Amino acid sequence: MTVDAGPLLAAIAERRIAARLLGGAAIRIVAGDRFHAAFERPIADLDLIVARRDARALEDLMEQLGYAGERQFNALNGHRRLLFEHSAHGRVDVFVETFEMCHALPLAERLDARPDTLAAAELLLTKLQIVELNAKDRGDALALLYALEVADHDDGAINVVRIAELTAHDWGLQHTVELNLGRVRAGLDELPLADEDRRRIVERTDAIGAAMEAAPKSRGWKLRARIGERRRWYEEPEEVDR
Repeated sequence: MTVDAGPLLAAIAERRIAARLLGGAAIRIVAGDRFHAAFERPIADLDLIVARRDARALEDLMEQLGYAGERQFNALNGHRRLLFEHSAHGRVDVFVETFEMCHALPLAERLDARPDTLAAAELLLTKLQIVELNAKDRGDALALLYALEVADHDDGAINVVRIAELTAHDWGLQHTVELNLGRVRAGLDELPLADEDRRRIVERTDAIGAAMEAAPKSRGWKLRARIGERRRWYEEPEEVDR
C-alpha cells in the first residue's frame, strides 16, 4: 500500500500551516517524472516537519481530519515530535522544528523553499544522515540523485551549497554523509540502470563530496575532526513502534 499525501498536503496549504512533507513520499513528489521505477517501494506512513509556532495548529488539523494522536507519546515528546494514526491512511510522524535522528538537522529554517515538501537538499540529508543506512533509505537517496542535478540552487536541483553549509559546522554529520555517499556508489552495478545513469549518479555524489570538502569549516568542526571516530559522532535514533 502507498499512502496518498495529497489530501493532507492540500489541507495544510489551505490553512497556511508551516509544515512540509519529507521521507519517501516527498522524494517521489520532488523527483516527479524523473522518478525511476527501480526505486519504487510501498509507502505506508507519512512524515512531516512543522515550525514550532504552528505545531498546535497542525495538531488541531490532524484531529479534524480523523487522525488520532498517540496521547502518551505526544504528551511526553510534543515539543519535538508528534505521532498520529488514521484507520485508513496510516501513521503520520511529525518532527517539530528540528529533525533529530542520528544527527540534528534544522529543517524548519527553509520551509519556504517549496510549498509542499522539503527542498531536495534537505530530503537527501535526512537519508544520508542515517549511520546504519538500510536498503530502503539508500534507494530513496539514489532516487533523488538519479532524478535531480547537483547545483547551487533549489529549482529542480539538489542545492549543494545548503548541504555544505550544514556539514561545515558539524564534523559528525559530514563524516556520516561521506560514508553514505560511498555506500550509495558501492551498489550501483546491481541496479537496473543504464551505464550513463550510473555515471551521472557517481558524478553527483562526487560533486557533493567535493563541495563539503571545500567549504570553510567552523572552529568546532576542526576540533571535533581531531578526535575522529575515537568517539562516537552520532546519536542512536529513537525507536518508535511503527
